Amino acid sequence: MKALEGCKHIIHGGDVGAPEILEQLATLAPLTAIRGNIDTQPWARKLPETEVIEIGGITIYVLHNLADLDLKPEAAGFHVVISGHSHIPKQETRGGVLYFNPGSAGPRRFKLPISMGRLTVKAGNVFGEIITISA
Repeated sequence: MKALEGCKHIIHGGDVGAPEILEQLATLAPLTAIRGNIDTQPWARKLPETEVIEIGGITIYVLHNLADLDLKPEAAGFHVVISGHSHIPKQETRGGVLYFNPGSAGPRRFKLPISMGRLTVKAGNVFGEIITISA
């Protein structure tokens, strides 16, 4: 939670796990969250499978599993695609679009680091950063 202080907007890429997590995050900043494959309880049904957000002139497409991407982000005008399913922290730019997976800030998944991501929007540009909480 400390690493999120000062955020202007929080985006959760799914696999929330419990509604209390969303309640806590929403106390820090406006929150956009989508449903992940482990979010099967009745409370999670209200979460969308995908979401589109515009922040500072940057359009962000959020979906849980990148393999489910059924559009061309560059053709649709998206600047960023955020996903989460693999829990592998990674960012790469393809076709002018930043593909960003912040990893998992919750319980350790597999042998992956516990991490989160930060996007910074400045002057119409977006920059990604992976923040390792625990290696």
